[in-house]
Amino acid sequence: MMAATVTGVWAQGGTKSPYSQFGVGVLGDASQSMSRGMNGVGYALHQGDMINTLNPASYAGVDSTTMLFDMGLTGQTTHFEEGSVKRNASLANFEYLVSSFRLWKNTGVAVGVLPFSSVGYDYSVTSKDKSLVETYTGSGGMHEVFLGLGWRVLKPLSVGVNAGYLWGDIDRSVIPGASAASNSLTKKYSTSISSYKLDFGVQWEQKIGRRDRLTVGAVVGLGHNLKNEAQMTVLTTNSQSSTSNDSTFSVADAMSLPMSYGLGVAYQYAGKLTLAADFSLEKWGSEKMPIYANGRYDLQGGLLTDRKKVNIGLDWLPNPMGRRYAELVHYRFGLGYATPYYKINGSDGPRELSASLGFALPLIYNRSVLSISAQWVNSKAQGFINDNTFRINLGITFNERWFMKLLVD
Repeated sequence: MMAATVTGVWAQGGTKSPYSQFGVGVLGDASQSMSRGMNGVGYALHQGDMINTLNPASYAGVDSTTMLFDMGLTGQTTHFEEGSVKRNASLANFEYLVSSFRLWKNTGVAVGVLPFSSVGYDYSVTSKDKSLVETYTGSGGMHEVFLGLGWRVLKPLSVGVNAGYLWGDIDRSVIPGASAASNSLTKKYSTSISSYKLDFGVQWEQKIGRRDRLTVGAVVGLGHNLKNEAQMTVLTTNSQSSTSNDSTFSVADAMSLPMSYGLGVAYQYAGKLTLAADFSLEKWGSEKMPIYANGRYDLQGGLLTDRKKVNIGLDWLPNPMGRRYAELVHYRFGLGYATPYYKINGSDGPRELSASLGFALPLIYNRSVLSISAQWVNSKAQGFINDNTFRINLGITFNERWFMKLLVD
């Protein structure tokens, strides 16, 4: 990688990508069961039997008689390729847990834990002249625990907010191997994040026919400084005199969240067909990151770039009132494209192409659903590592009638 040969890539934590060493790591997917099969769309989805944290305005549509729980597990295998070097990495992890219920008329609430970013890599780089081998390792990431509120202001208009607490630790290191050079540098980076996160959403739902419905949704995430301190330790070792010396640097206000914007549209027909499309923009390009260069560790711009993402998805239910089991299964499909949010040696990182296919299987004795989806993601950039990830997502949505009023004679 970066004009060298990479070997020994494998997973740590919630990712296995050497690209997670850049920025704040590989950004997480905040979507839930239904959205996963549709490749992550959700800004305009507004249904009473699902939780959609991508747009908090959707909480206003939660069914008044139920308590919803949704949890997700992911297993994946990634194939890395750089020139003649090929490696595989696999992992599995528990990804999210969310719940939603009606608080009062026209108002719904949601609470849960979501992934934000993951760092996990372990690989070595050999210089072109074979004189130096360096080992790069990293682990950690960030998660968000949130409380969300959605309110139906008018019959077609809903608004909402997610108020979250963002936390995590990120550790990275660069360790030199045996070298003919008299001096070698071991570099270790660490930071802890503890801050807030605020996202606002709006949805407009409009009937356009007797059985047709069109929903438009928009979201805005507030950008702000995370007020965290990044630390770096440089250990200089002299192989000839067997002496070592270490220096510690720190940078205040080292990381920031960017402003983010999302816009989506969804068309629904007769409770059978849902077509949805999303566009999002994250303004990472205006943010700075700490970097070590020329004996200094300080903030520098130009390391990140704005991220754009487009997703489209489809959900098809053969017969909502059907008696046969196959008629009650949801069939889902999605496609996506995303640009990188970081640069590598001044060049843009890998762009992403993705596709998903999924099913939602109703459980026999209640309204709960088991969602199974498969996703393929291709990350590719000229001159860097190419990887193909094959991911299986399992989502279980418990739909319990906790608040239904029973009539007793």
